[in-house]
Amino acid sequence: MSIARLFIANRGEIAVRIIRAAKSLGIHTIQAHSEADADMLAVRMADEAVCIGPAQASKSYLDVDAVVKAAKDAGADAVHPGYGFLAESPRFARAVVEAGMIFVGPSADTIQSMGDKVSARQAAEAAGVPVVPGSDGRVDDMDAAAEIAQRIGYPVMIKASAGGGGRGIRIAETPEELAKLAPQARQEAEAAFGDGGIYIEKVIREPRHIEVQVLADGKRAVHCYERECSLQRRRQKVWEEAPAFALPEATRQAMCDSAVDLAEAVEYMGAGTVEYLYDALADKYYFIEMNTRIQVEHPVTEMVTGLDLVALMIRVCGGEALPVSQDEIALNGHAIEVRLNAEDPHKKFMPFPGAVGALDLPESDGIRVDHFLYEGYQIPPFYDSLIGKLIVHAQTREAAIDKMAGALGAVKIDGLKTTIPLHKALAASDDVRAGRIHTQWLEPWLDAGNLTQETGGAS
Repeated sequence: MSIARLFIANRGEIAVRIIRAAKSLGIHTIQAHSEADADMLAVRMADEAVCIGPAQASKSYLDVDAVVKAAKDAGADAVHPGYGFLAESPRFARAVVEAGMIFVGPSADTIQSMGDKVSARQAAEAAGVPVVPGSDGRVDDMDAAAEIAQRIGYPVMIKASAGGGGRGIRIAETPEELAKLAPQARQEAEAAFGDGGIYIEKVIREPRHIEVQVLADGKRAVHCYERECSLQRRRQKVWEEAPAFALPEATRQAMCDSAVDLAEAVEYMGAGTVEYLYDALADKYYFIEMNTRIQVEHPVTEMVTGLDLVALMIRVCGGEALPVSQDEIALNGHAIEVRLNAEDPHKKFMPFPGAVGALDLPESDGIRVDHFLYEGYQIPPFYDSLIGKLIVHAQTREAAIDKMAGALGAVKIDGLKTTIPLHKALAASDDVRAGRIHTQWLEPWLDAGNLTQETGGAS
């Protein structure tokens, strides 16, 4: 493998995770950081650290020229983008390669193709992957949008061609709503992503969100089974599981095989995720998008397969042939991850950055905590509120939920408000335990007052 010096162009818990994987491979690590992140755990753990700019992400972690120059000046062989920030920027991937370094991820062309939802949908269709009924491409004309919506049937979803995170999305129940909401979606997409392109999709009622983890070396791909990501707030995942529950085996196999077909069709490199909507009543699945990076929720897949996904993506992007075959990847038990955010769930999830006080994160057999905390660390207010992830593994889903409930009760993070009360309440929910959940379940559950001081306790 040709990577000896790895530059980590990210922060927080994923930076820590990448450093650990790189060190397991004997790779020298160089951690990028903003002025506000000079004291973060990844900086302390890395072999070297380089300041890339001020606190504002736009002038540090999102500054392509500054990041590439810092990596080049530090003598890096490769750059790992983590997730978020520049991880899915084709311009960044291209700049890294043009500067003579390896980008730990797919090619810029693949990122560009799969990052645009319209071209990704077209690639999926060409690979024989089922897609949600909708427009064949971008829709720039309201008459055409209305015609498509009438053909596929209301309600329809208006989605931004570029970007993600739930932005640029509207649901229209009638032609009148479509006429009103489509310009709004276009405006929001233009403001958020610099691209106002939209497309139209049929709304699947009460769908589940299931995604398949793939690994590929540019030629051959394998899947590492699927994850259930249906518990979402504002289209952001809060609780993830592997494998998906109550999924017919034939459907699981077809879904996983289709993800491999797509990865090989686009000559994918590294770790990626193919996301689907699953209509449980009809037992049908539909391609949504492909995330061309490591996912926040990758640890649940690692827990049930025994693979180190981050180390594997470094190895294949460094030139190794895919070192694992499909028949060597087997499922073992059930894993659940909850995202720990510095937010107060009892006050509409208001961000709550602060100084970390006494810290007790119980890691033992079947319990893992990915984080970037230490006692006395001041969490900066400039970035995403994710401070860590609690992951548990057991032989059954019921046992995993029980283990999660116990682990949540044992976690101690003084000085901050966190989303632990939410997860305690979810672990106690009969609907969650019975699998009566879908992507639209959580917000009405919260609106109905199910999260109280009694159900979730204090932060």
